Amino acid sequence: MTGSSVIDVRGLTKRFGDKTVVDHFDIAVPRGAIYGFLGPNGSGKTTTIRMICGLLTPDEGEGTCLGFDVRRDAARIKERVGYMTQKFSYYEDLSIRENLDFVARMYRLDRRRQRVDAALDELGLADRQKQLAGSLSGGWKQRLALAACLLHEPDLLLLDEPTAGVDPKARRDFWDEIRRLSARGVTVLVSTHYMDEAIQCDFITYIAYGRKLIDGPSSEIPAMVGLVTYRVSGPDISALEAELQKEDGVEQVARFGAVLHVSGTDRAKLESVVSRYRARGTHEWTEKKSELEEAFIYLMAGARDNFARDAA
Repeated sequence: MTGSSVIDVRGLTKRFGDKTVVDHFDIAVPRGAIYGFLGPNGSGKTTTIRMICGLLTPDEGEGTCLGFDVRRDAARIKERVGYMTQKFSYYEDLSIRENLDFVARMYRLDRRRQRVDAALDELGLADRQKQLAGSLSGGWKQRLALAACLLHEPDLLLLDEPTAGVDPKARRDFWDEIRRLSARGVTVLVSTHYMDEAIQCDFITYIAYGRKLIDGPSSEIPAMVGLVTYRVSGPDISALEAELQKEDGVEQVARFGAVLHVSGTDRAKLESVVSRYRARGTHEWTEKKSELEEAFIYLMAGARDNFARDAA
């Protein structure tokens, strides 16, 4: 490992047929961090996670995960990683306890009963331990999946769209648990396309169709993108939105309730537009600090354009 990086990979590339799904991907994840993988569906997030944890062998690239070589030491990596897949993958005709006991047997863990008891207590599953997994709601299935990932006390959690399909309260409860794990020194790499989850992460890397566009501390991403943003309020906001989208210097118009966030990367051009519209006196224009929401929307739009250009 480089310094305190739990994951340190360079140039990871994976092809399926003539399609490059992951294209020379680099990442270094510090120990104990919550690291967010963001990007639209089909961006290569799942494939990248599987290469990092030893489930897929890269066609190109190198690096380490937990100090082990991602090419040569896949079996040793898998022993120390908890991987939660997008799809619930446990036995629906077994109870919660039976599923956890089965996973413990698969890992050949010692103190099996004690470990299962501890997982049930920690994830709030003890009162439901006899309930069949198939009868659980999405949120409780999520808890079971996370409990199963933690049985062997992994140093690294890889969570692939872990809250897809669960209600907002279950998502909040899940993230409370993730923060507790991080505070105990567990490193978490989580893929998501939910904005409210992205802001929970210490670091973010944005992937678009196999390529990393940007990464860094989540608080610094908006400045790295370089957006200048104005908040606009007033009457007939829909008509104004349509008009602004045609303006040179306006690269993004995002609606947040009854206001618009108008952004661009060329300050002079954007301020020229703002000056003209302010002169009308119909709307209030206030410059605001660009935040992760604006940066995320901007990167999403750019990713679609890049993909269309590559595919042409």
